[in-house]
Amino acid sequence: MKITIISVGKIREKYFCDAIEEYLKRMQKYCQIERLTLTDEKILESIPDLVIKEKEGQKIIKSLNPDSFKIVLTEKGKSYSSEKLANFLEEKKDNGFSHLTFIIGGALGLSESVLAKSDFIFSLSALTMPHQMAYLFLVEQLYRCFKIINNEPYHK
Repeated sequence: MKITIISVGKIREKYFCDAIEEYLKRMQKYCQIERLTLTDEKILESIPDLVIKEKEGQKIIKSLNPDSFKIVLTEKGKSYSSEKLANFLEEKKDNGFSHLTFIIGGALGLSESVLAKSDFIFSLSALTMPHQMAYLFLVEQLYRCFKIINNEPYHK
């Protein structure tokens, strides 16, 4: 299985980068992982948030692989337990989706055009969180899912 993670905005905090890298390293034995970090737009009071989100959204859309199953992360999406998320990943694989793309928006979230292009809207939490935290939670949960799928200890 191939997993692509598209995110808007660079993660600057070393502690987030270190934790993310650790989980990505652990996942290498289970899947091929690709990361794509897109430049965020400068947030200015003179530019409406909708315009900024749409500019970032167009960058995301240009980077999408049309053959992948596209999953956007937003607090308004469907929420799963770790076990149910592992089942969801297995179902996608069993249904012929060998490539999953997870999309994390920038500081203002995701544009309507990106949401319209998605195959599934997923929530890590009903809480609003910074994209770097969402990224860390996502890779940890993906690692946990692979451990669950392979009946390996980690998930308790």
